[in-house]
Amino acid sequence: MRTARFTLDPAFTVGRVDPRLFGSFVEHLGRCVYTGVFEPGHPAADAQGLRTDVLDLVRELGVTVVRYPGGNFVSGYRWEDSVGPVEDRPRRLDLAWHSTETNRFGLSEYIAFLREIGPRAEPMMAVNLGTRGVAEALELQEYANHPGGTALSDLRAAHGDKDPFGIRLWCLGNEMDGPWQTGHKTAEEYGRTAAETARAMRQADPSVELVACGSSGRSMPTFAEWEATVLAETYDLVDYVSLHAYYEPADGDVDSFLASAVDMESFIEDVVATCDHVGARLKSKKRINLSFDEWNVWYLSRWEQQAKTFGRHDWPEAPRLLEDNYSVTDAVVFGSLLIALLRHADRVTVACLAQLVNVIAPIMTEPGGPAWRQTTFFPFAQASRYGRGEVLDVRVDSPTYETGKYGETDLLHATAVRADDGSVTVFAVNRSRTGELPLDVALAGLGVTSVVEHSALADADPDARNTLAEPGRVTPHAVGGTAVGDGRLTAVLEPLSWNVIRLA
Repeated sequence: MRTARFTLDPAFTVGRVDPRLFGSFVEHLGRCVYTGVFEPGHPAADAQGLRTDVLDLVRELGVTVVRYPGGNFVSGYRWEDSVGPVEDRPRRLDLAWHSTETNRFGLSEYIAFLREIGPRAEPMMAVNLGTRGVAEALELQEYANHPGGTALSDLRAAHGDKDPFGIRLWCLGNEMDGPWQTGHKTAEEYGRTAAETARAMRQADPSVELVACGSSGRSMPTFAEWEATVLAETYDLVDYVSLHAYYEPADGDVDSFLASAVDMESFIEDVVATCDHVGARLKSKKRINLSFDEWNVWYLSRWEQQAKTFGRHDWPEAPRLLEDNYSVTDAVVFGSLLIALLRHADRVTVACLAQLVNVIAPIMTEPGGPAWRQTTFFPFAQASRYGRGEVLDVRVDSPTYETGKYGETDLLHATAVRADDGSVTVFAVNRSRTGELPLDVALAGLGVTSVVEHSALADADPDARNTLAEPGRVTPHAVGGTAVGDGRLTAVLEPLSWNVIRLA
């Protein structure tokens, strides 16, 4: 196998990693909330009903932002249902996921969950622009953030939350271009509504940060035209435009699945180009950044089949939905998606893994039972821990392979991050399913002289998974033979592997 190569030089950088890149997502969907993060009566539950075993894993995962309450759920969300005494909260039909929402976990419980994670966990709240609008968004903002002395801020205090929640980051709806969305709108309709809502929220608090809905995916027929139309209305009023992307193997094409990040990087670059085109047309010096606030491996085709089985009168509470069990192959693709985000850290400054617990998630739980790490848990935790600092510009010279979907594709997908203390972490994926990949990296002017650690997530069985019966079946392992000498890093990447190489 020909050696893959690249050069790292501190003079050539992409941008600084925003901690918000390591966000996640809690939606009222399936068991993400109920028996996921929240299960009163569980042996590990605290006085607030939060599962402490899950909290421990979320802290280990290194989540910095939690987007809430949706997702498709938000387009039917009545925020006032989710506050006040739990026994007084109404039960509602959730049209998005054909379930019954009890509202036992609401806004106050969400903030309590974030506070238990720790000071690094920031709220990212979505407002309902599907079935509601400007007035309700302002009411929620006042209830959540105003210090006191008004009807809604005093109501929050009467509900037991004297201190404001301090939510800075707000999503202006969710996937409003999607016909599946309750209250689906055209780009013109949504752009006008988003602009009106943004203008009003800034009147209440000029410091808020606002995310406009981009396309639900790159494959949407209105992609790019949607962003251009929405930003023409909102460019000077918002800070971010959203991107959503999910990947699964189509028709058993694993080689194309392993190259999913090719699509993700093109998606990012297309949205950046659209944003900058609108800015140029408006003669604005402002730069819109990207909020990739839904991304993951998701076996969407399985959900579509499951949805066909729902009965018209069947509205269960917290059903088992979207509980994908991830393999080593899935984890390698997942790690490659993380690399794609880091490689565009100059413009992707918010990102949310969808979702956090049980629902296409890195953490799984059993009601009344244990919590455990999926294979995808490890790449995220390692990236969050070691991917802080300045992203170095990585341009690989790699052997290639042929994919049905993306044509000729590099076997190596990589990035590197230089921390403030001068240490460097290389994140690398070998997409080859059968062969090792030799790696040679020139370390120009970095001053690193030793390998602290080389760990890999790989397995002789690419379908190996962590399950309730075998929760520790797949974990990262140490790799030997990796060395630094004469200003070069040399390593061998195992077949189908996610690699973290730490240098000092």
